[in-house]
Amino acid sequence: MRPADFRDHLVDLLKNSPEVQQVAVPDGGPYPYALSAVVAGKEQRWQVIGQLADGSKHDTPTAPVEGAPPAWSDAPVSASPDAWLAGVLGRSEPRDVERMDVWSAQEGRDSRGLTVRFRNGERAFVRLV
Repeated sequence: MRPADFRDHLVDLLKNSPEVQQVAVPDGGPYPYALSAVVAGKEQRWQVIGQLADGSKHDTPTAPVEGAPPAWSDAPVSASPDAWLAGVLGRSEPRDVERMDVWSAQEGRDSRGLTVRFRNGERAFVRLV
């Protein structure tokens, strides 16, 4: 899924999450494909960066591939923001997602974000900025 489309998908998921008070897509700014959300009273800003599938071109969309939803762990809003966001995505049971990797759960990483690996070979990197 392309960055703008995935950002819009996340916006829809966050709008329907009970812990979220507000969601917005900022105009301009230093981070393309960004979104902001007020979650449990605290603002989070995320940026979506995309990677095309091998052999894909920007001028043609990659066809979606569906399968069983990925494994995921639910995390409370008080957990690391990236673990919580992965839970929000996981609860939606995305059939086009093969795997989600939460960065804060990886040993030696101090950044917050997640890598979403789609079944069609594309990836989305969602980082807390």
